[in-house]
Amino acid sequence: MSEDSESESANADELTHTTDEGDVQMVDVGDKPDSERRAVAVGEIRLQPSTIEAIRDDQVGKGDVLATARVGAIQAVKHTWETIPMCHQIPITNVDTEFALEGDRIELRVAVETTGKTGCEMEALEGVTTGLNVVWDMVKAIEKDDDGQYPDTGIENVRVLEKEKRRA
Repeated sequence: MSEDSESESANADELTHTTDEGDVQMVDVGDKPDSERRAVAVGEIRLQPSTIEAIRDDQVGKGDVLATARVGAIQAVKHTWETIPMCHQIPITNVDTEFALEGDRIELRVAVETTGKTGCEMEALEGVTTGLNVVWDMVKAIEKDDDGQYPDTGIENVRVLEKEKRRA
């Protein structure tokens, strides 16, 4: 068990999102020391091979798919606290996005860094899911079948790959 998970599980009774009465509350992290933190999340969107080629060749009518998705991912990271209840607003010090295009899918990896009292896993996950949603939005016209459905399109395998914490 890592130092981070040991301390979190040791304090599990103290760090809860509910009061003794069952009311929802934000966890008080005020007494925790600042730490340098990093989280990396990844996910993928499954697309038709012809859509991957259109993205690769910059032939999608709405514009540059990956550039737009990168902006969306970064914006989502910066606004996570507004969309996840009880999530703290944290100072984001860096966001890296990396796309990998395969034959029938695009993988997006988002790394988030902060210096603060709480981790940035939610921010990395929000970056991945929003970035992939932006890809879908940009290519939906070419992904639809004759009935207007998306039988070949799906967002999958979203997960946190790593998290680390170092004393600041």
